[in-house]
This record gives sequence, structure tokens and C-alpha cells, in this order.
Amino acid sequence: MPITRRSFLKRAAVSGISAATIMTGAGKAAAASVAEGNYALLHDLEKCDGCSHLDTPLCVSACRLKNQTRFPEPEKPIGDYWPQKSHEDWSEKRNLTNRLTPYNWTYVQHLEVNHNGRLVKVHIPRKCMHCDLPPCSTLCPFGVNDKMPEGPVVINPNGCFGGAKCRDVCPWHIPQRQGGVGLYLKIAPTYAGGGVMYKCDMCYDLLQKGEKPACASACPRGAIRFGDKEELRAYAHQWAQENNGYVYGDTENGGTSNFYLSKVPFEAINQAIMEQDWDGKPGKINMAVNSKNPLDEPDKMMSGFMLAPVAGIMAAGLTAYNIMKGGDEDEN
Repeated sequence: MPITRRSFLKRAAVSGISAATIMTGAGKAAAASVAEGNYALLHDLEKCDGCSHLDTPLCVSACRLKNQTRFPEPEKPIGDYWPQKSHEDWSEKRNLTNRLTPYNWTYVQHLEVNHNGRLVKVHIPRKCMHCDLPPCSTLCPFGVNDKMPEGPVVINPNGCFGGAKCRDVCPWHIPQRQGGVGLYLKIAPTYAGGGVMYKCDMCYDLLQKGEKPACASACPRGAIRFGDKEELRAYAHQWAQENNGYVYGDTENGGTSNFYLSKVPFEAINQAIMEQDWDGKPGKINMAVNSKNPLDEPDKMMSGFMLAPVAGIMAAGLTAYNIMKGGDEDEN
């Protein structure tokens, strides 16, 4: 259901309270119970060949095909983000498949990693990690970024203002912003937000129908598995023990619903990413081992909580003003 001005006002007010509540022990306990997902993805890097014979890996093509009706169509000209003199616009680069964009929610990193004195080719499908306790959801000032009971972290584009706080606190900086779209165009086109944030939602609509995410269904080598989270976690650690291998995603950022298996240490993989696949532009993801939840660091936690409620209150105030000024024409 689309978020209207009235419903957004309610959610924005609640989000300010929620951000403060999470700071308490009770808030953390509540977040933990919500974060107990049932499903996860597991990527076996020993099986993934990156579909090297194709221009675009099949998992990427399947994701784009499945979600193309949800891709943003911005209103132009796109205004700058006040008070900045810039805005983010990927609409002329929507065919990019080598990074995350609002039009490309998964991509494959192709690497040559130095391991045991030889170069090993590694191909890594990248997408949202769907954290157990996602800082992006905790700090969303508009209350539209949620950890669903099934496991995925989902952004509601109908209520997102594109403030990019979710990207700022994500250890991998995964969500990407498209300007010129979203609720802010109706409510506060000059003073708040700047578009909508987009990322993988683990094909949440398919999960609700008992189906697999598109990427898992499309993989011809069975390198992307989908299933019960605890079963996949147990399999991952058993595989690592039997193959002298490594698991990524089980402890990073406090735990995620996106696991990776490899016989090559992820420290070496991350080093190769930084050396071969990092260009400093948005949408490329590191694979730092043992990355921490930024909200566990007191200085970052306090700065985040100070900003999040203020942003929510500001948006709520602007919404209230527009409702009084224009009535409830958006309620229909």
C-alpha cells in the first residue's frame, strides 16, 4: 500500500521514538527478536564460475529481469540535494552491471587472488548482506527500512526520502540512491531527502509465495543456495571444516543472512578486491573480514542517533505543514 502524507506523518513520528528506544536494553532485545530470520542465501565460490562465457552473469540478468518494473523513472530536471550542489542520477547508466546501482541490485566481482603461491580465479556475487541487526534499519529516520521476520532487509520505496543514512552506516555501503523520484517530490522537494534508496530485498515477494529468489533459481551451477538459515549455517561450517575452507557473513556486522564459502581466505579476497576491483566510485563493495556494526562504537552510535530522530522530526513537520496547506488529497 502506498504511503500517504498522513500515514507518513505517523511513521516519521514513531521512527524518532524508535531510534531513541533502540539505545536501551529493551530496544536491543526487541530488535534481536525481530531479526531472527528463517531464510538465508549461501554462495559457494568454489562452484561459481561467474558465467565467464556471458557478457552478464545469469544471476545478475535474472535479478534485473525480475525487478525491472520496480526500477526508478526520475522526473527531470533533477534538483540538487539542499544545501549541497549535487545529486545522484544513475538513469543514464542503467545498463551498468559491474557495480550496485538503483538499476542493478547484484553484480559479480571477477578476481585473481594470490593463494598458496598461485593465482586463483574467484567470482563473487555481491548484494545486500541482510544483516541480523541491520544498522540501516535501526537508523532510518523515516521508518521505512525493515528487517522482515523471514530474513530480508526491505526498503519501502513509497516512503523513502533518500536521505542515504542507510548507506552511511552500512559497513559495505550497499544501498544506492536515485534522485528525482519518491515521496519527497510531493512533500519537501527542496529541503528534505533527495530520492529513493534501492538494494536487493532477497525477492521478498517471491519468498512470501514460497519461491526462491531469482538469483538462486537462475544459477546453472547451484552456486547460490537458498533455504533455512540455520541449516545453511550448519552446512557452511561443516563444509569449511571438511574442506579446510572459510565462511563469510556469519559473524560480520554481528551476523547476516548471506553466507559465502571459499577455500581462499577472505582476507586475501578482500585484498584482491581493493587492488583489482576498487575504483573509489559508489556501488563497489569490499569484503572486509570481521567488520563491526557501527552502532557498537559509542561515538558513531551517538552521532547516528542524534541525526536520525532530527531528520524524522523535520520530515514530520514538513509533512504536517503540507497536510494543513493542501488537505488530504493524497489519501485516495
